[in-house]
Amino acid sequence: MFESKYSKVLTVILVIVIVAILGLLAFLGYDWYQKYFLENDALAFVENYTNEVKDETSEENTTDDNTTATNPIDTIEKTNTVSGSSGNSMPTYKGFNVVGTIEIPAIDLEYPILEKVSKSSLETSVAMLYGTGINQVGNTVIIGHNYRNGLFFSNNKRLNNGDKIYITDNAKNRLTYTIYNKFETTPEDASFYSRDTQGKPEITLSTCNDDSSRRLIIFARTE
Repeated sequence: MFESKYSKVLTVILVIVIVAILGLLAFLGYDWYQKYFLENDALAFVENYTNEVKDETSEENTTDDNTTATNPIDTIEKTNTVSGSSGNSMPTYKGFNVVGTIEIPAIDLEYPILEKVSKSSLETSVAMLYGTGINQVGNTVIIGHNYRNGLFFSNNKRLNNGDKIYITDNAKNRLTYTIYNKFETTPEDASFYSRDTQGKPEITLSTCNDDSSRRLIIFARTE
């Protein structure tokens, strides 16, 4: 009798352990699947997007001996119009409008910047939360999740002052930004969104810290 009950208990425990292991494997498998395919899809999009820009820029900058190529930042208009949203059709990524791309070599990050912030868009890529527009004069806030698995802005904590960020917009402008400030603040703090950028484009990257209790904020400005 005792051995029979003991055997049943062991069987139940064994089943629970097996179910738990299968659940863990399924979770880890989904996490790997999500990370692998999201990153590869994003990389393919950014490469195609930026190659088109580089090809067009290369053609525009083909000069003779008496012509000097212009700095892309000199052609940025001082407007409050989001790049690509003035009636022209935008490129799309997984059903979301794209206003540009972001590349951060220091953490091997390449993603489209989506036009709208929503639960579904932030599960797809990073997005523009606030500002005058990608590569426009003034500050533009780009927000992304920290899933602590390398996706989106998970590795922003590894960034330091002096690291470079490359932003390409739908108007074929590709600007280099240099990080000059990194700090944590409360989730409610938006005091730095609108700030004096001395007539130049700046970006702010915003994400959660690893325990989601605070926001990790990064400022970067054009050279």
